[in-house]
Amino acid sequence: MLTLTETAQTIITGIVDQSDVADTGGLRISAAEGDQLNVGVAPAPTDGDQVLEAQGARVFLDDAATTALDDKVLDAAPDDAGRVTFTIAQQG
Repeated sequence: MLTLTETAQTIITGIVDQSDVADTGGLRISAAEGDQLNVGVAPAPTDGDQVLEAQGARVFLDDAATTALDDKVLDAAPDDAGRVTFTIAQQG
């Protein structure tokens, strides 16, 4: 199962809290073409999504993302302009 670093938890919670869907929403990760993943704020999970909750951070994963990220760790870091970059690493 995908795990989140403490930094990712904090950043995801902040992103969702600043959105219009703070009470029910989360970060949704879904499969795109090739090995790409789409990441964005969603008001609620879509039918069939796996819901991951960690320290108040909620992540919704579609089936393909669940499979692709099963043994991964999601981290996040803001750059100098305040944009967030998410990185995925293998679980140790």
